[in-house]
Amino acid sequence: MSPIVSIENLSKVYASGLHALQDVNLTISKGEIFALLGPNGAGKSTLINTVCGIVTPSSGRIRVAGHDHLTDYRAARRMIGLVPQELTTDAFEKVWDTVSFSRGLFGLRKDPGHIERILKDLSLYEKRDNRIMQLSGGMKRRVLIAKALAHEPQVLFLDEPTAGVDVELRQDMWRLVRRLRDQGVTVILTTHYIEEAEEMADRVGVIRKGRIILVEDKVELMRKLGKKQLTLHLNEPITALPDSLADFGLQLASGGRTLIYTYDTKRERTGITGLLTDLAAAGIGFTDLDTSQSSLEEIFVDLVRERA
Repeated sequence: MSPIVSIENLSKVYASGLHALQDVNLTISKGEIFALLGPNGAGKSTLINTVCGIVTPSSGRIRVAGHDHLTDYRAARRMIGLVPQELTTDAFEKVWDTVSFSRGLFGLRKDPGHIERILKDLSLYEKRDNRIMQLSGGMKRRVLIAKALAHEPQVLFLDEPTAGVDVELRQDMWRLVRRLRDQGVTVILTTHYIEEAEEMADRVGVIRKGRIILVEDKVELMRKLGKKQLTLHLNEPITALPDSLADFGLQLASGGRTLIYTYDTKRERTGITGLLTDLAAAGIGFTDLDTSQSSLEEIFVDLVRERA
């Protein structure tokens, strides 16, 4: 299947000399949810704005559903919906009017039924006759999403869509994104809430200093880079580890009452059997044990730190 978004050798250098994007190559498939992660200033918004035609690239090529973003701009842009970080709407417009106007910008005929469905999906229908200035911040965010969906795009960009919004809206957003994906819409989101990526994404990309440093299936990423911890709750506290356990890299915690063993999920052998054998030989008993696995946030932090 050909990608719905294809980015080749994309770079952006601003007049100040800042290299915001450096030789970015990325393909995104139809109907997937792709999360783009990166620290502040990494180039996330610049990449999105370049694909959406807001920022002009210094070099490289972008195609959306086969349409070149420069030579076939109108067709490429027609495929895209963008929900920006900023709340940029006309304060005096009514909700229904501003969403309908966004559809008209793409030369599409009026479709009140479509606008009604969007507003109902976003719990905005009861506010359809309200002016934007009368809405809360969360409701204004919903209006931005409605505007982005008004022309029925095949690719939806969400740039920090739930920054500063309440839990209810965040959950509504997640449900809407899943419905869109089920309808074949490709969703690309940037987020500081890494639990969103862990909850929502099919694939994850990490960008740092304008370069894509990793793109991976989320499940595979967590399998490859995740680590597990085995925590042993000891019968009696100990003050130091015997030399026979030095090779395991154990961490003594909770005042000597617990031992923490970290092992790599990629390894064929975890070393747990050997650890338990050596613990018994050293006369160290335990009452209970439990395991935990790295979250996507921990993997992301480790990745960025390693590439610093």
